[in-house]
This record gives sequence, structure tokens and C-alpha cells, in this order.
Amino acid sequence: MSSHVIQHWNPEDAAFWQRQGHGIANRNLWISIPALTLAFAVWMVWSVVVVKLPQVGFRFTTNQLFWLAALPGLFGATLRIFYSFMVPIFGGRRWTAISTASLLLPAMGIYYAVQNPNTPYEIFVILALLSGFGGGNFASSMANINFFFPKAQKGLALGLNAGLGNLGVSIVQFIVPLVITAGVYGVLGGGPQTAVVGGKTTQLWLQNAGLVWVPFIVAATLAAWFGMNDLADAKASFADQAVIFRRKHTWIMSFLYTGTFGSFIGYSAGFPLLIKSQFPGINALDYAWLGPLVGALVRPVGGWLADKLGGARVTFWNFIVMALGVFAVLSFLPHAGQGGSFSGFLAAFMLLFATTGIGNGSTFRMIPVIFLTDRKRAVAGQAATAQEQAVKDANKEAAAVIGFSSAVAAYGAFFVPKSYGTSIALTGGPQPALYGFIVFYVLCVVATWWYYSRKNAPTPC
Repeated sequence: MSSHVIQHWNPEDAAFWQRQGHGIANRNLWISIPALTLAFAVWMVWSVVVVKLPQVGFRFTTNQLFWLAALPGLFGATLRIFYSFMVPIFGGRRWTAISTASLLLPAMGIYYAVQNPNTPYEIFVILALLSGFGGGNFASSMANINFFFPKAQKGLALGLNAGLGNLGVSIVQFIVPLVITAGVYGVLGGGPQTAVVGGKTTQLWLQNAGLVWVPFIVAATLAAWFGMNDLADAKASFADQAVIFRRKHTWIMSFLYTGTFGSFIGYSAGFPLLIKSQFPGINALDYAWLGPLVGALVRPVGGWLADKLGGARVTFWNFIVMALGVFAVLSFLPHAGQGGSFSGFLAAFMLLFATTGIGNGSTFRMIPVIFLTDRKRAVAGQAATAQEQAVKDANKEAAAVIGFSSAVAAYGAFFVPKSYGTSIALTGGPQPALYGFIVFYVLCVVATWWYYSRKNAPTPC
């Protein structure tokens, strides 16, 4: 078999882990992270592109622009459902290389489409959907890394993979506004578009929003193919993994993860247009990247805290702070175009982004513990071979649930910006959408307390 395939993998064996496991696991983690960072960048590139399209001559309505910002989230979330099961079927190395290479399609598509102001809206819809490939990658990436690390280190490892991967959102919102201002690729990059920015005529190379990622995608694909490993112990068919749909914790944790990651990716996708619509005198792209940066950097902290304090306890208090954060956002919004404080609004959203990051880390730490506890309970008192098989089954189920829950949560990338757009269209402001988020967070607090964090909870974690 291929030298990239590892036949036996047992990270819970301390001697194995110290001898060779930790080195292999860390190598796979540090190749996975930049590949996932690129995936998030391509997934969220439309949050920046939609702000610039009107400036270079595309006459799309505000609602059409919100649709372009939301569609990558819709398709990416749907792809995650399928990507959740791909690593045990194809192998982590193979699937990481294939899924990373797929990012070339939307990146090159944007490069060609934005150079022609006559490109029809339907083409942009297709490209926005194709950017969902980047969203799908998260499910398989997290499922893959979950296999490599022992239970005691899963929170930090998954937090690093996801948190530094999430940095792609902040990177795209910081880098793209810079690279589109110059012809950094010379004749290969195509000519500029004439743009009107702040009443002044200037030149933009909007195609660089797609082209800038191409060489990095190629490099990450090659690194994954030649540097990562497939685990024979992780092999499983879809039928083997489909058992998760009969586990109640699959659905509870999908609900909770929607409250954390769904909020992070939804706020990230809708933040630039929300700023532009509520504070039109502010250049949204000067600030939009800050929130995703905070959320991404804090995520490993959430995983680490969960390793130390317990995932359920961290998640419970985190949802309470999230609800309070939305109340703070509401208090600083303008009403009927009057009043409002942008500095207060920005600070409140930074708090929200920080709590999404902490909750992302703590909820993902909960999943492996929950499923390991359940599987061990099922074989309590049985032979050592049954105990060992229970651990393997728990790892496979937890990996599938991590992927599937991320698929459900990723619909936040669609529903959050779309709820802003619908709320503004119906009422003139985003307030009804934000009140809906508060109700959702209160439900998350109740679910976390009842199932996982209260005294005598059925499955403490």
C-alpha cells in the first residue's frame, strides 16, 4: 500500500503517542491549517466583492448583493453534509488535496467574470455558489484532524485547525481591498476597471480578488498530496457512519454549534454590508476584517478553556454573553436613520465575534467527549477488545458528527446576511433579525444546561 497510508493509529496509547504519534499528527495539522485558511478565504471572498461591484459598473440591487453574499453560505453548508463523510471513505490526505484543488474553480471564475461589466447576474450567482466549495472543506478538515489526536488534546488541536483556518475570513477582508488597488500580476492579471469611490474616479483590479489565491491553492494542494497521511483505522463506509443520525446528541450539538459557528460565519458574511447599510458614512472594508480576526484568534482559547474547565460549562456561560452582546449591538444602531454610535456598534460586534470564537472551540471539544462517554457506557463491564472497539467507534462517530454539525451550522452564512436583508426590506432596519438571534441564544443556554452542564446532567462534558 501507499507509504502515505498508516495501518495502525492509536493516539490514546501514551507510548505510541510519544514515540511517533505526536510528530505525525502535528505535521498533518500544520498542513491542514493553511489549506483550510484558503478554503475560508475563497468561501468568504464575496463578502468583499459585493461591496465593490456597484463601484465598477455592475447595476445590481441591494437585495441582489445580499443574495451574492449569502449564496456561498447556502451551498457551502449543503456541501458540508456530504464532505462530513468523505475522509473515512477516501482518506484524509486524498480528500484534502482534492477539495483544496477545487477552490481553483471559483477563484478563476471571479477573475474572468468581474472584468466584463456585461457579465449577467446569473453568472455571478453560479460563481457565488461555487465558492461554497470552500465552506464544504471545513467539515472534512475537522473530521480528519479529530482522528489524529488523543482525547486530552482534541480541544486545542481542533481549535487550532478551525481557529487559524477561520483566519481566512479576516485575511480575505483585509487583503482583497489592498490587492484590487493595483495591477500586481502585470499583464497576466488583466486590465483595470474604472471605479467611482467617494465621488472620485479611480482604477480597480477587482479580478485580483480571485486571482490572488491561485498560487497558494496550488501550493497547498501539493503539500497535502505529498505531506499528509491517510489512516487505515479511520476507514468507514457511509453506512458505518450513518449511525450518527440515530444519536440524539448529533442533533443537540448541531443546534448548539449553529449558535456558535453559525453566528461566526453569518456575522462575517453580513458584516460589511450591515455596516454600509447602517452607517453609510463609514468605509465598511476598513473595519469588516476585525471581527473575523478576533473570532478566529480566540477560537483556540475556547478549545483550551474547554480542555481545562469542561466544554459544557464554557459553552453555557458563553451563550449568555452572546445574548447580551446582541442587546449591546441593538443599543448602538441608528433608528430611522438617526442617532447611533459606530464606535459602540463596532465594540459590541467585537464582543460578539470573540464569543463566537470561544463557543466554537468549546462546542467542538464537547463532541468527542460526549460520544466517547456514550460508547464506553454501552460496553461497560465487557472485555478489553470491546472497550478498544468502543473507542474506535466513538472516534469515527465523533468525526462524522463534527463534520455534520458544521454542515448544519454553516447555514448561518446564508441565513444571517439574508435575515439582515429581509429585515431591512420589510422594516427599514436589522433590529427584528437581531431580536431573533437573542431568542435563539436563550434556547442554546437552556439546551446546554439541561443536557450537559447542570448538576446530574445526563451526559456531563
